Amino acid sequence: MLAHGLVHTYELTLPILAVGSVWGATFPATTLPGLGTVETTLFVLGVVVSGGYALFGLGALPGGLLADAYGSRPLIVASLVGMGGSFVLLAFAPSLPVVAACLLIWGISASVYHPAGLSLISKGVQQRGTAFAYHGIAGNIGIGVGPLVAALLLFFLGDWRLAVGLLGVPALLAAAVAARVDIDETAAATDDNARASGDVGSLAEFFTSSRRLLLGPFVLVFVVVICSGLYYRGFLTFLPELLGRFDSLSPIALAGRTIEPSRYVYVGLLTAGVAGQYLGGRLTDAIPAERGLAAGYTVLGVLALGYLPVARTGLGPLLVVSAVMGVALFAVQPFYQATVAEYSPAGTRGLSYGYTYLGVFGVGALGGAVAGGLLTVAGPATLFGVLAAIAALAAGLSMYLIR
Repeated sequence: MLAHGLVHTYELTLPILAVGSVWGATFPATTLPGLGTVETTLFVLGVVVSGGYALFGLGALPGGLLADAYGSRPLIVASLVGMGGSFVLLAFAPSLPVVAACLLIWGISASVYHPAGLSLISKGVQQRGTAFAYHGIAGNIGIGVGPLVAALLLFFLGDWRLAVGLLGVPALLAAAVAARVDIDETAAATDDNARASGDVGSLAEFFTSSRRLLLGPFVLVFVVVICSGLYYRGFLTFLPELLGRFDSLSPIALAGRTIEPSRYVYVGLLTAGVAGQYLGGRLTDAIPAERGLAAGYTVLGVLALGYLPVARTGLGPLLVVSAVMGVALFAVQPFYQATVAEYSPAGTRGLSYGYTYLGVFGVGALGGAVAGGLLTVAGPATLFGVLAAIAALAAGLSMYLIR
């Protein structure tokens, strides 16, 4: 729970830094070999952030293999050290390409957490749904508190470099804690093959296990989680920027500094996800996960179509629809996490969650670049229309899984 909270603290702090008033203002243009000087548009910032987000997902597959082979603790410790170190390095970045490099380090470090942590829960706890809910709540506390702390540090310190340097310290301290915790990682596993062997295994075994997963119904789950990642990243990457365009959230001058209400509404939406994680986790123990997925993505599709029209009517409706979106966006996560456990054997649980987060955060990272591109050339309405289509596809596949 501690590690999960920190993973998402850093993940959802990046959109606050990626808005034009922070990195865009610090690095208004970048000189690239062969391309000359490139203006720092939302699309460029989307590509920079998406690089780190892509490795956040792409590294999940090897992370899952290592979790099956060596257990979860060493990977969680390494993840915390890498994330904290990357944010400390980010504080000294002299240019946007160096920012991108620091985010790549963060991405590969963060990538191993989910397959390691979720494999630990699925093999170490019998009440998976409830455990996934508490684990998710910890993540959502990080999702909400992390960006809030970042916004407050930016306001009071007025220096994003000092803010991100300070943000890197908690992960380094948490790594020391994680290295000392005494746990039994396989307390609830009934499959002897679930025990870590200490050997990653052969390439042939990897392909055999992958084929067993991807030639069965797990492949449908894989596509559903890709849709989840595209929607999640497409909606959240530039959410502070989008919120700042509403008249009801215009910047406010206070004591010689500027308060940006959009940042705090963004934090509030993410914090509402705590209720979504808990609700989804408890329902996962009560109803079939596939039905929960179908209902959840249907709601997300409707919200994508209605978000802008409702938000434009005033501050009150904007706050309400944002809170509902926060609950719905995170309520689906325990459902797909439990669905993965149902559609994969315990011995390759780390591999299955590796594929899951390869889809959610690896392929899903394209959502950030797509969002930046659509906002640059088309506008918010087009972006939300695409998000609705993605949710409709996920809901349809979930209904097929029910059959």
